[in-house]
Amino acid sequence: MLTQLRRAVVVSIIFFLLLGLAYPALETGIGNLFFSHQANGSLTANGSTLVGQQWRGPRWFQGRADPDDPAATGSANWGPRSRKLVKIVAARAATLRREGITPTADLVTGSGSGVDPDISPADAYAQAAAVAKANDLSVGAVRRLIASQVVGPQFGFLGSSYINVLELNEALARLR
Repeated sequence: MLTQLRRAVVVSIIFFLLLGLAYPALETGIGNLFFSHQANGSLTANGSTLVGQQWRGPRWFQGRADPDDPAATGSANWGPRSRKLVKIVAARAATLRREGITPTADLVTGSGSGVDPDISPADAYAQAAAVAKANDLSVGAVRRLIASQVVGPQFGFLGSSYINVLELNEALARLR
């Protein structure tokens, strides 16, 4: 019995060293070697490009992050007949209109995760005139900036085009 117990302990230690330490270290090393930016959180000077940031006012492009609670992740799962959802959407649309932005469906509704870092090109172009006016830039310059930030579908056919709001706002800061 003692022999079997000793074998079980030795096998457990070997598998712990292989699968608990060596394999994760190898995977981490491969990730850092080939995908360093992604493996380290895709960080920039202003945050991660993988997490939606909160941008206020027409001076910056706004994303779909929930302005009520940017720390919360996950969808509220309100249905189309929810009175609370209707109030929130109406309030967001009114805020956008006051800032000179024509509301789009994506700008007035949250994303499924609550922290989506991307918007569609149409959402960015809807904000172009207000952003240009707030930053004393020409609308044409802002539209060219938007066009330069569009990322096409993966492999040319998977998904749709999008713009990372953090990267767009960092490019806008460099433009100003």
